Amino acid sequence: MRPIHALPVVLVVAALAGCGGGDDDGGSSGGSVAPPESTATQQAPSTTRTAPAKGADGEKVFASAGCGNCHTLAAAGSNGGVGPNLDDLAPDVATVQHQVENGGGGMPSFSGDLSQAEIDAVARYVAENAGR
Repeated sequence: MRPIHALPVVLVVAALAGCGGGDDDGGSSGGSVAPPESTATQQAPSTTRTAPAKGADGEKVFASAGCGNCHTLAAAGSNGGVGPNLDDLAPDVATVQHQVENGGGGMPSFSGDLSQAEIDAVARYVAENAGR
């Protein structure tokens, strides 16, 4: 029986939705995400947090959380046009932490999806790289 494998696929699809603020315009998020392979040897999706969050890499968190789907940040190679351009905004660490934890202005809160260490890491990464 393979129905158990459907749950990881659903989780991957949900995680790849990124910064979804509820706007469903039928394709503005692009179609560059390849569907997961459906083989018997498929491993658990990488969105499952198995590595310790301590020492989280902000660049990896930015990518895996889907921040670039909505935000432009040259250092990350992203050019999302839904949320503010982080290069233009150049927020400090505290501002990014607050926004990621609480959401607002169309951005959902990521406090239930990211650990505090991951939030801190992505906040440092954005603050240190925005506008450079």
